[in-house]
Parts: sequence; C-alpha cells; structure tokens
Amino acid sequence: MLGTNPAAIDNDFLATYASFREKVLEARSSAAGADEGNESLPSPPKSEPPSDTLTPTDQIEQAHARLNQTLATELLELMARMDAYKFEQLVLDLLVAMGYGGSRAEAAKVTQKSNDEGIDGIIHQDRLGLDVIYVQAKRWQATIGREQIQNFVGALAGKHAQKGVFITTSDFNANAVNYARTVHHKIILISGQRLAQLMIEHGIGVSTVSTIAIKRVDSDYFEEG
Repeated sequence: MLGTNPAAIDNDFLATYASFREKVLEARSSAAGADEGNESLPSPPKSEPPSDTLTPTDQIEQAHARLNQTLATELLELMARMDAYKFEQLVLDLLVAMGYGGSRAEAAKVTQKSNDEGIDGIIHQDRLGLDVIYVQAKRWQATIGREQIQNFVGALAGKHAQKGVFITTSDFNANAVNYARTVHHKIILISGQRLAQLMIEHGIGVSTVSTIAIKRVDSDYFEEG
C-alpha cells in the first residue's frame, strides 16, 4: 500500500522508487543496443523495376514504328530534291493508290507546267468521273500559311469546284488550318509527315524488304470436341 495519497501516479512519482528507476535504465539500454545493431546492418537493396516490361509483340510494334519514322524522314529528304513537276506526279500516284478513280490513266492527270491557274493536278473521285478533286502540291520547306490556302480556294472557285486536296512536304500553320475548316469548300490538308506515312502505307516510293508473321496459340485447336 502507498504510504501517502499522491495527487497523481505519474512518472515523476514512480521515479521515487528505486525499482522503477532500474527498469527505466534497463529499457533505455536495450533500445540503444537495438539501434546500434540496426546501424551496423546493411540496408536491404531496393527492388528495381524490370528494365523492359514490354511484351515481345509490343517491342516489335515499337521497332516497326521507329523504322517507319526513319523511312518517312528519308522520303521527305528525297522529295525535297525532286523536280516540282515529278513531285506533282508522285502526289497523283499516291491518290490513285489510295483508291481514287481506279488506274492512274483513268483517274488522274497532271496539269501543264504553265498556265495551271493554281491547280497542280486533277483526279476523279470515282472511276466513272462523277466528281472531280483538284490538287495543289507544294514541295516547300517553309510552312504553308492562310494566304496559300486562300489562293487555292480561289482557284477552286474559278473551276466551280467544291473539293480540293492541298499537299505539302512541309506543314501548315494554325491560321491555314483554321481557314480551311471555315470555308464552304471541302479542303483536305496533308502535311509532309502525313504524306510520307501515306506513301509508306500505300507503297509509293518504297518497297518491302521483309515480312514478319506474328503468331499466337490457337486455343480452339486444343479444346476437346
């Protein structure tokens, strides 16, 4: 029993007892030893994420995309050195390969080098020639602006045409893109990067070196009938 009636039984009161002080000293000594032991142990190595988490199929697709980008760059460099008239022929070859008008002889013609009135090519939308699309092809390094698109729309109006494709080896600025969207004519803008990718997709100016067939397990084959 306690000899007195303390106001509160707290650490200060318990410290008046020798046995309590001994227990506190033992606890502090044990904690210090544990800390020293932990400091001497090497830290466990951090688990690094796998360097490559892509599946083999993903890796092939990434490599294919890189190859296509390199090929597109090479195509743009070659087109930059082409004769302007030959470039117009290339553009029409591409549009025919994309399915406009059937064969090149049936569907497309390149306008004369002079007096083309702002039109570089004419292509039929279908093999019967029910609708005509006018083409402007610019082998430029500078960005195409609104003024060039306005001139093309004016050329279309002079032909009483409603549809046109403006293709360049460079790019279009924001003003040109916005203007093409607002006019009542149907104007399709194809930049250099898009042009190169379309050429790769439709086999214009490129050839296939090799083909890789990706196969998977046919689970239906192994199912019991």
